[in-house]
Amino acid sequence: MKLKIAVLPGDGIGPEVTEQAIKALNAIALEFNHQFSFKQADVGAIAIDKTGAPLPDVTLELCKSSDAILFGAIGDPKYDNAEGDVRPEQGLLKLRKELGLFANIRPVKAFEALLDFSPLKRHLIKGVDISIYRELTGGVYFGKKETAEDGSYASDLCEYSTSEIERISHLAFKAAMERRKKVTLIDKANVLDTSRLWRKTVTELAKSYPEVTLDFLYVDNAAMQMILNPKQFDVILTENMFGDIISDEASVIGGSIGLLPSASIGAKHALFEPIHGSYPQATGKGIANPIAAILSAAMLMEHFGLFEEAEMIKGAVEKSLKLGITTPDLGVRHERMTTSKVGDFIADFISNPSDSNHNFSNIHIGQSTII
Repeated sequence: MKLKIAVLPGDGIGPEVTEQAIKALNAIALEFNHQFSFKQADVGAIAIDKTGAPLPDVTLELCKSSDAILFGAIGDPKYDNAEGDVRPEQGLLKLRKELGLFANIRPVKAFEALLDFSPLKRHLIKGVDISIYRELTGGVYFGKKETAEDGSYASDLCEYSTSEIERISHLAFKAAMERRKKVTLIDKANVLDTSRLWRKTVTELAKSYPEVTLDFLYVDNAAMQMILNPKQFDVILTENMFGDIISDEASVIGGSIGLLPSASIGAKHALFEPIHGSYPQATGKGIANPIAAILSAAMLMEHFGLFEEAEMIKGAVEKSLKLGITTPDLGVRHERMTTSKVGDFIADFISNPSDSNHNFSNIHIGQSTII
């Protein structure tokens, strides 16, 4: 298969982790005789510094003309309290809107090798396998915003239509049909009109999927249940802001936010990114966890029906975790293991699964067979 992949490394640790995802994809291309071409462009703070815009036109055009987008991270502390309307995060929000990326899919899995690294008890998280479907282009993030001239008042409008709710709900129910046949809708229908519309629309749509059990949780209770009994969840369906919060909370299950990949899907375009931020404190130190970015590459493979290739990437990740070839956020057992060396091992395992255990000693001392 030939794929043209736009690479948007972004800010902070984005370039470092994205580089490791590309290593994995190049290894897959060699093993399966695919042709993956990569072209980079700027987004976020680095784009503002160069062009004054968080999403330059040239970047948007590259994304529109590519088969898929591999995204790193955006954000820089110098813009956190800066005056003015231009911020790095606007680049990603605009990209989602321009490309129609209405569905964000975030898998949450408790890896066996990492059960003891989670702040939650082993018996609570063993076997957890959740897929979160978050609506991505509506809600309060994209609603009309107003601030009084004197700064004494501000408002953010939350809006949803039935068509926006239906298109992501169909994806969630179809996913549940291939999993454990349960969808949990997270809302705040006891307070919000938009949530009541979600509940009414999803309840009606669920009749088309009689094999799927539909459950409801208010978002505050769902946040509690994610800690008390995360194994109850199969597919979670929710609106934009609630999904943003719940998926970040769910990241603690695996022991590190550096483990969670995501896919943002639209009718024509698809973007794949780790859910962690730019983590500026770690930039250039070689301590950023690349696994979420690498697993995002696996989701890219799945999007194009390359399931064997995706499983090979996931298997390589599992092997790295089992051997303790991980970055410091996972209690690294090998003091010289860096972002790049983790990526080297995973790419090497894809190419040489029977030899990688032996090659690990070379990787550890900086003599990886992958250059």
